[in-house]
Amino acid sequence: MSTTAPYGGLATPETRGRTDIADRVLEQVAAHAVAEVEDVGGVAPRVLGVPLGRDSHDVAPRVTAHAEGQVAIVKVAMSATYPTPVRDLARRVRDNVMARVRELTGLEARQVDIEVTRLIGPPPRERRLR
Repeated sequence: MSTTAPYGGLATPETRGRTDIADRVLEQVAAHAVAEVEDVGGVAPRVLGVPLGRDSHDVAPRVTAHAEGQVAIVKVAMSATYPTPVRDLARRVRDNVMARVRELTGLEARQVDIEVTRLIGPPPRERRLR
């Protein structure tokens, strides 16, 4: 059986090769998806569990991800803006990560674990000149 289409067309999808997505790329996609959700703040870098700074809107959430076949496993550590309902925020983040990972990588983010490390105040408003 030939793997190429007649008249120089494309080979069948099963024989064209495969695409591997590095875990680091998956982490970046997931991190952008987390940042798209309103009321999410970041997590200060930590050394031996000790924070170097403060969790705030100025730092990024911490995201780790791993792909196993066509399934992605994502872990998110983030802060939440007070008084946002944490359970609702986690659901919105999880839904957005799952949708964006599928849309941008074709992988199914079947497991998205979310750790809310701290409640933080609202982001500072921009100063307006009058």
